Amino acid sequence: MNPVFKAVARTLDWAALVTGFTYNEINIIAYYIVLPFVYVVLLDRIFHKHVLKITYVLVWAAILVAVRNFSSFCDALFKTSVDFLLMFSAVGLDYVAASVVICVILPAMVFVALLLIAFPDLRRRFSAHNNDQTRA
Repeated sequence: MNPVFKAVARTLDWAALVTGFTYNEINIIAYYIVLPFVYVVLLDRIFHKHVLKITYVLVWAAILVAVRNFSSFCDALFKTSVDFLLMFSAVGLDYVAASVVICVILPAMVFVALLLIAFPDLRRRFSAHNNDQTRA
């Protein structure tokens, strides 16, 4: 778990350096804005609509306009996220393990599931590839 955690943290550090945002800001942008937007886009593709992504963008636009200090907003949200991840110690996961499970593994599983539903051709090719592998 530690190598995955370090890789993600290094990537977020690099993105912060490149963009001029802080680590906390990049973390919030990635996990609260960009990643959910990708899910919303995939859901809209599944339902053949545009309403979810339009609503999502409008809601985030309203939030960002209402927020007086983006950095303070991100710091508070990041702290809340850390507190949430620390609660998993009750089930035996330390902060690093909880971060990897909740922030990497679970989002990846959701992404793959939505991707396979949103793109039936991809699902068929994936299924055909797996069938070929089991026959070999």
